Amino acid sequence: MADSTPGAASAVLPAQLERAHLIGIGGAGMSGIARILLARGAFVSGSDAKESRALLSLRAQGATLFAGQRGENFDGLAEPPSAVVVSTAIKETNPELAAARARGIPVLHRAQALAGLMAGHRVACIAGTHGKTSTTSMLTVALQHCRLDPSFAIGGDLNESGANAHHGEGGVFVAEADESDGSFLTYAPSVAVVTNVEPDHLDHHGTAEAYVQVFSDFAGRLEPGGLLIVCADDPGANRLGDEAAAAGVRVRRYGREATGEDDAHVLSYSPAPDGGVVRIAVDGAEHGLRVAVPGEHMALNAVAALLAGLELGAPVEGMAEGLAAFGGVRRRFEFKGRAGDVRVYDDYAHHPTEVAAQLRAVRMAAGRGRVVVVFQPHLYSRTQTFAVEFAEALSLADEVVVLDVFGAREEPVPGVTGALIAEKVRVPVRYQPAFDVAAGLTADVVRPGDLVVTMGAGDVTQLGPEILAELDRRTADA
Repeated sequence: MADSTPGAASAVLPAQLERAHLIGIGGAGMSGIARILLARGAFVSGSDAKESRALLSLRAQGATLFAGQRGENFDGLAEPPSAVVVSTAIKETNPELAAARARGIPVLHRAQALAGLMAGHRVACIAGTHGKTSTTSMLTVALQHCRLDPSFAIGGDLNESGANAHHGEGGVFVAEADESDGSFLTYAPSVAVVTNVEPDHLDHHGTAEAYVQVFSDFAGRLEPGGLLIVCADDPGANRLGDEAAAAGVRVRRYGREATGEDDAHVLSYSPAPDGGVVRIAVDGAEHGLRVAVPGEHMALNAVAALLAGLELGAPVEGMAEGLAAFGGVRRRFEFKGRAGDVRVYDDYAHHPTEVAAQLRAVRMAAGRGRVVVVFQPHLYSRTQTFAVEFAEALSLADEVVVLDVFGAREEPVPGVTGALIAEKVRVPVRYQPAFDVAAGLTADVVRPGDLVVTMGAGDVTQLGPEILAELDRRTADA
């Protein structure tokens, strides 16, 4: 195993990535890879459909970028790229990808590029159907607090630094491992965390059984002597732990059901509007972990991060202090503002279990006020498969506005709309397919003291400021 002390890892830059061109460079995963490449001295170019904050930031760091994806973008470079990096979202018909193949430029998947950047480091990968961004972020912030200066790549921006990736000098690389397309099977971590395993992304995996299998394959990617950390409270993750242990993999579990000698047993959780405290027994001692983000699911994520940090050589006291300082991730119950007595938050939850867990936490934060959720379903396939489950989760709110489906990479499916969910919600609900009137509709619904949360993985995140502006306008006109 590589030494995890500061400065142990050299800034490895694979030769194939010395002149990397990233298609869709403004995305969360791609922009993070670009930041690490730039920090390691690579020439980075790339393109995205339009200008964005991410492009402006990368351009300021020295990247050569194009707004618009065209084959002739390569003609604007002094030398051809050594590799073109793409994600699963980039289709073969993309003109830039087609031009790269025609010119014989090697094409790498985003995960292959990230795996190359992991070389020479001790790698911790965080996977799971949900919770992986928050858990990866917690581990990163806690390790930074312990002065281990990890490299990291996360699918969201840390509130502490506003960054989703960083090249560190500490010999550790922390990465969010995405199961949606199976590309996390490219990695070979020394520490792997699996927060939960519930069927999702069936548009790619096809069946629930195939989805579960890819996590088993991921556990099999651990380097010899590596550690698998699983949540004992989640049936899918717990079964994965059983299978891995039977195959000779070292396993540690966490949660209320984790009672083994090497486990982190959750003794209690005390919620509070500004977070909560979870008490655990681990390695023969009891500890209290304060978490500044609400919800027992977030406390469990913190315990997972603690176990990973301990495996990487961080002290338990330093990890606890770092986790207490964790300020959250953008789009994970992110406070957007207040208009009078109404608070507005934004959250990325887009799977029924995530929605339910977050709304339970929101209920605590709301105090005596009502919870109003503006939900945008993400993907037609997910909406069709989980309409009943989404409705059940949304019924934990006091009032619901359901928008139409954000299709992302999928083509529309006849008959699959947000109405499939709205018609099954058991609390007052309004289905509003017209996005441009959603802010006004939400303003009609809310009362003083309410907490509003816009929720989903699509462009629903744009509505928070619009709702606040509409509420302020109505107050001014009153």
